[in-house]
Amino acid sequence: MWLTQPLHARFSLDSIIGVQKLHTQPTSRIGGVAILTGLVTAWLVAAPQPSRILGNMLLAAVPAFTFGLIEDLTKKVSAWARLVATMSSGVLACYLTGVTVQETGVVPLDWILSFPVFAVLFTAFAVGGVANAINIIDGFNGLAGGCVAIMLASMGVMALSVGDTALANVCFFGATATLGFCAINWPAGKLFLGDGGAYLLGFVLAWMAVILPTRHAELDAWATLLVCTYPVLEVGFSVRRRHNRRGRHPSQADNVHLHHLIHRRIVRKLFPQLSPIMQNSLTSPLPWLATAVPCAWAISFATNTPMLAFGFGLFIVAYAGLYARLSQFRWCFSAWTLNPDRGMNNSMQSAEALNLLCASADKVSMCTTCGAISDAIPPCVIYKPPSDPQISAPVASKHGNYPGQGFCASAP
Repeated sequence: MWLTQPLHARFSLDSIIGVQKLHTQPTSRIGGVAILTGLVTAWLVAAPQPSRILGNMLLAAVPAFTFGLIEDLTKKVSAWARLVATMSSGVLACYLTGVTVQETGVVPLDWILSFPVFAVLFTAFAVGGVANAINIIDGFNGLAGGCVAIMLASMGVMALSVGDTALANVCFFGATATLGFCAINWPAGKLFLGDGGAYLLGFVLAWMAVILPTRHAELDAWATLLVCTYPVLEVGFSVRRRHNRRGRHPSQADNVHLHHLIHRRIVRKLFPQLSPIMQNSLTSPLPWLATAVPCAWAISFATNTPMLAFGFGLFIVAYAGLYARLSQFRWCFSAWTLNPDRGMNNSMQSAEALNLLCASADKVSMCTTCGAISDAIPPCVIYKPPSDPQISAPVASKHGNYPGQGFCASAP
């Protein structure tokens, strides 16, 4: 590592400055290169059948990994370009293998997917979505890597249950390469996954989720969807939350994902005496549990569609309840918070810096006027001097006040 340290310092270090940055010193973010090296090694030494599956998958992953790695090195690749790259990997995988998603258990959708062009587009969209979901949950030491290892191992177990040892080996290869990276990343945070690694692992996970039920009709497509529940829900909630932030682009990062709230609301309160790096690392076990439980459910009911659908709905409710409790101090969301018409307008941008400061604070308030959270750069709360004409109603803090009085800008 010391031989390449000057290169890391120049090209690949992840700065400690940013809305989602929680590490205490700049760290190299090219862990994806190590994972790719492990997967290529597995491809070289594997038996012919798993080697063929892995080879096609690695070739298809080139666009996703390349664009992610370029972003790691330059910080200049747009979110949309990376999304297109991950979807392109999905299209390339369809071309190389002839596999697409054609059965979802939803009759109207299955009819649409009977047309090859729509099947390819849907598959590419699903693959790109899961790949970006892994990038979204990559916020703390060991979080994304541990979750991916659990999910890939779970699909490997499902493949073994139907006698597909080749596909099971590929899943276990991916899980093993990921755990090798995690040994460096967790708990010390010596190396980060980076966008390249997140997109690579996300693509591998997504393609295994596509190919497993395609090769084995007895396995329900809901089973592999349920395995990916945690990152899929994180993307869904993130899209909804960011849609509410008027005046800010939906692709713009924030620090109110579930793992951020776990870090602030649970870990830092339970372990205030620990160093920041240990608090960072202790955030990951709860998301690991949130990943393992639906995976266990999927393995147990892999051929039972009603139970799989029920489990997916159950975990949606559980995720929403936990998120609401950690963000709004209640077990359900305020109707005001879910209303996009109550979002921030462009006149509020001058408060951006102070809002970002409040977003990372320990003592975060809830708007008592409309019920919206005040640590999410939320749809209503803004911190400005009382003389500002945009102010309409005061915001009382449940856990203490901040420099500058908070006001609800969306109150009637």
